[in-house]
Amino acid sequence: MWQELIEAACLVLVLEGMLPFIAPQKWRAMLANILTLSDSTIRRIGLASMITGVILLYILN
Repeated sequence: MWQELIEAACLVLVLEGMLPFIAPQKWRAMLANILTLSDSTIRRIGLASMITGVILLYILN
């Protein structure tokens, strides 16, 4: 189980690193836009992301 968790974390790092590598200017602009969002909006986005991930994992398994 630990190996799968580490592999998943590595995949997250690969995916997270793709946008700054491919389009650093757009990545910087995206971060600037995120800074203007309220905490509650960022929390809702995080919650939606987690729920989507759990649903996709359930479907795939």
